[in-house]
Amino acid sequence: MSSILCIDLDNTLIYSYRHPLSGRKRCVEIYHGREISFLTEKTYQLLLKMKQLVRIIPVTTRTVEQYERVALGIGPLPYALVCNGGVLLADGRQDAAWYERSLELVEDCRGELERAVRYLELEDNRIFEIRLINGLFVFTKCRFPQQTVQSMVKKLQLLHTDVFCNGEKVYVVPKALNKGMAVQRFREYIAAEQVLAAGDSLFDIPMLEQADIAVAPYGCAWTEHTLPGHIRVMPREGVFSEFLLEYLLEYLLE
Repeated sequence: MSSILCIDLDNTLIYSYRHPLSGRKRCVEIYHGREISFLTEKTYQLLLKMKQLVRIIPVTTRTVEQYERVALGIGPLPYALVCNGGVLLADGRQDAAWYERSLELVEDCRGELERAVRYLELEDNRIFEIRLINGLFVFTKCRFPQQTVQSMVKKLQLLHTDVFCNGEKVYVVPKALNKGMAVQRFREYIAAEQVLAAGDSLFDIPMLEQADIAVAPYGCAWTEHTLPGHIRVMPREGVFSEFLLEYLLEYLLE
């Protein structure tokens, strides 16, 4: 059976220096000379086993530049979905046809994205520049992100876009540009028979719902959502990346 593992990166597979990790770990990302992201040694060993059984497809909201900073150390991964699935990297190169289709999918959202940018330009709560990522979605950072999100939803009456916060980061993302849509498109692109998935945030819910088997950590973004039965929720204790890979490996080897 042709299987793929669509997996989020940050706080699912890799962890920033701010996240305490016990035991041995490997640096997987250096930025301005600083080690900023890590894999546990156990996660690394499990990834090597997983790579023998399925194609591993990182699915991340990171930009191309941010994704390319990450080196998992398990050899090349032929595909990655970045910019929340709006950009497909195939052997490290951007697939032009995929990107053009992504732009078509968000065309109806142009006005809402522009209104969001204008709002954020006047937002006193903002602590970072406003970025329109590849013409696909809006990103910035705010001192009180939840407050900004609530205000934007009320004032802008966004119909075709969603507003999220993840830590201090604030995103305005077209509803057609979600990880679930990306996984659905990629499944057809590669003719995959089975999709496994794992993720930890609101961005990941559509991807988890599209998968045949999926894994999520306890708590996090799921408190207001009823997750389908094919999504296994892992316990709070321990390292999520290790739990999810052990669970999916056991499933694949049954």
